[in-house]
Amino acid sequence: DVVLVETVGTGQSETSVADMVDTFLVLMLPGAGDELQGIKKGILELADIIAINKSEGENRQRAQSAAAEYVAALKILMPRVPQWQPPVLTISGLADEGLDKLWREVVRHREVTQAAGAFGKTRADQQVKWMWAMLEDRILGRLTRDPETKKKIRELEAQVRDGTRAATLAVEDIVAGMDG
Repeated sequence: DVVLVETVGTGQSETSVADMVDTFLVLMLPGAGDELQGIKKGILELADIIAINKSEGENRQRAQSAAAEYVAALKILMPRVPQWQPPVLTISGLADEGLDKLWREVVRHREVTQAAGAFGKTRADQQVKWMWAMLEDRILGRLTRDPETKKKIRELEAQVRDGTRAATLAVEDIVAGMDG
């Protein structure tokens, strides 16, 4: 089954999504200033494929320039899988250009990562990250459900905020409270 996950492009959500998917496709717009933003946010380090959309008409030249910038930027980054160099494509959803090639790259990415053994390792790593995320959620849920613990945490937050208690000691107090 194919599941597409879209983010709003704010940076934080992309890192979370990159830990959940088999292929991380980064869509950019030509000439939108995203070239530097992508580099700044570290999004290129996560990308398995970069596609510059809206690469039709007057945008075609801007898209090709943006693609060249991304190709240059990717040369200085280590790919997530040594056997896979992320391709940079120009596409147009509106004009239906490059979408078949984009899909072929998605399929090729899966084939290459499976052959390299990275696909299974990534899936296993994702399961471990998921386990830890669920554990953190459950522990925090338990802490915040108990009224006495919630009150104690609010008091400790206030003490940390006003500098009367070190954050490390506040954490020790919370953990000690969990231990009974």
